[in-house]
Amino acid sequence: MNELVLTANAGDGTISALSLDRAQGRLVPLATSGQLPGCGTFAVDQATGLVYAAYKGDPAGIATLRLDRASGELTEVRRRPAGGSLTYLSLAHEGRFLLGVSYAVGHAWVWPVTDGVIGEPVGEFSYRNLHCIVVDGTCVYAVSLGEDLIAQFTLSADGVLAPMEPLVAEAPRGSGPRHLILDGANAYLVTEFSGEVIRYARSADGPLTRAEAVDVVVPDSGLAPSAYGLDPKTEPLIWGADVHRAGPWLLSSERSSSIITSTALGEGGTLGEPTAYTPTEAQPRGFAVTADGEYAVAVGERSTHAALSRVEADGSLTLLDRAPIGAAANWVRILT
Repeated sequence: MNELVLTANAGDGTISALSLDRAQGRLVPLATSGQLPGCGTFAVDQATGLVYAAYKGDPAGIATLRLDRASGELTEVRRRPAGGSLTYLSLAHEGRFLLGVSYAVGHAWVWPVTDGVIGEPVGEFSYRNLHCIVVDGTCVYAVSLGEDLIAQFTLSADGVLAPMEPLVAEAPRGSGPRHLILDGANAYLVTEFSGEVIRYARSADGPLTRAEAVDVVVPDSGLAPSAYGLDPKTEPLIWGADVHRAGPWLLSSERSSSIITSTALGEGGTLGEPTAYTPTEAQPRGFAVTADGEYAVAVGERSTHAALSRVEADGSLTLLDRAPIGAAANWVRILT
C-alpha cells in the first residue's frame, strides 16, 4: 500500500490527502476536506483511523475526524473547545491521551481520549510561547520559544505529569527554540531566531543535556539573527522552522530563504556539517520524511503545492513531483 500524506492548510482551513506513489515518483491528490479555520497541527491515531485537528476561532478547539484511507476523505465526528489556539498536538500511551500546546497563551494540556472523545484536561503547565510537544513512551518534552528551554516530564499510565530532574534543558539565550524530534539517545532541536540545529544527549531515564550545535543557514544568505517581535516577512531575518531525520542526514527548513538544509550525522548521531541546501516550496514551515528516510514531502505557507523529493546519497534533495493542495499549508504527516 502506498503511503498516505496529510497536509494541514491553514489558509483555507482544510486537510489535504495525497497518495505517495513510489513506483511513479508521484504525489497523487486524493481529497481535500474539513472546515478547520487556521488549522496548523493535527495528530493521527493510525490504529483507530482518527485524526485530531486543531482549529482557530472563539473558542479555538480540536476536531475529531475519521479518516478513510482509500479515499483520503475526512469526516468530522465531534468538536471540543481548547484553552487556546493550538500550535502542536501529539498522542501518548497508544492514543489514550492527547497532548497540546498553545504558543499564543503559553499553556499545555493533557486530555484523556476514549473512543475519539476528548475529555477534560488531567494535566496542565505553562511556559511562554510553547511551540512543540513530543512524546516517547513515558517521556514528554515541551519546547518554549519564549523562555529558551525544553520542559521535561514523565507521563504516567493514568495521565499524571511529573517533572524530570532537572525540569528544564536550556537552549541558548535568544535562539528561539522551535521544533524538536527524538531519535534514540539523541534529540534534535531547530531554532527559529539563530538558525541552528542543536543536538541534545538523552539519558536512559529521559533528561536532555545540550551537546553541540551547527549553523544551518545558507552561507552568504544575508539573513540576520532574528528576535521576538521582529517580522522576517519585512526584513531579511533568519526564520527557522522544522527538523526531521532522513537516514544519515538531518534535514531542517528555513522560511526566509525557502531552503531545506541537509546536515550529515556521524557515529552516535553527532552533528557534522551541512552538505546541501535545496530550494523548496515558498516559506516551508513544515515538512515530513518517510520512515525509511528515502523521501521528503515539503509544503510552504506561500504555496498551494506539496513537493515530493528523493533524499540522495549525498544528502541533497531531488524534486520528483509537485501536487496541488490547499492554501498556506504548514503541517505534514506521512502515514504508512
